[in-house]
Amino acid sequence: MPELPEVETVRRGLAPWLEGATIESVTLNRPNLRFPFPTGLKDALEGQEVTHVGRRAKYLLLGLSGGATLLSHLGMTGSWRFAEHPIDKPPRYYEPGTEPRHDHMVWALRHPEHGRSHLIYADPRRFGFIDLYADLAESPYLQGLGPEPLGNEFSAAQLATAFAGKRTPIKAALLDQRVVAGLGNIYVAEALHRAHILPTVLAGTLVTRTGRPKKALEDLAMAVREVLTAAIEVGGSTIRDFRSVAGAGYFQHNFAVYDREGDPCPTPMCTGVVRRIVQSGRSTFYCPKCQKAP
Repeated sequence: MPELPEVETVRRGLAPWLEGATIESVTLNRPNLRFPFPTGLKDALEGQEVTHVGRRAKYLLLGLSGGATLLSHLGMTGSWRFAEHPIDKPPRYYEPGTEPRHDHMVWALRHPEHGRSHLIYADPRRFGFIDLYADLAESPYLQGLGPEPLGNEFSAAQLATAFAGKRTPIKAALLDQRVVAGLGNIYVAEALHRAHILPTVLAGTLVTRTGRPKKALEDLAMAVREVLTAAIEVGGSTIRDFRSVAGAGYFQHNFAVYDREGDPCPTPMCTGVVRRIVQSGRSTFYCPKCQKAP
């Protein structure tokens, strides 16, 4: 599944071309993705101006001039791409070779600066979904989410409050979207390695008896920010299906431990070898030598 850096990369690619554009017409080539399209979606979108392209956790949020918001989750293979681009502009393809049979929704757009274009939502496996809300607060997908890991509310102190007394492995605790929104398997593994924390240690052991974050938890909060920021700067990670609006992401070339089982640990002076274990049914990669319990 695309994680926060991938969704943020798509958001940044769409925003300059989509914000301010009017949706002149909508073509739905099938009735559903993972779930049925919202009733009346075509009529609700046509004639609307896209006022804002935002993101919350792993969801794209398209604000419309009438006040409604379109929510998009990419699933495993979902993509937004423009069908054409002017020769004097940077390419805006998400994945140029996408099969037309996977183009499930097409918007004809008119932009005051960029002219007319077509925005396509494609999804070969149809694990993504689209929803529409007159009031975004009514979305069940956004209710109860924790703070954004790149926002001001995210901190070691916030994590300490969430982890106090918790006997959950730290990796599972970080994947809990109620604790912090948008983190997924890849970047949690990378952040734990950067902070030199074993993924199996209990979350509560990173908190003092007085409820304050230990030094390891402070390092972890910083590592989360650093890993996500670095991934966004290079367009996320291209693993199987993900592509950014402009093409491939490259952070997979910078992975320290994820999918590196058997490789030498890249930490300077560390002689460890990356291992793989399974936690809650998902692969966890770590270095048993430089990642420790606090």
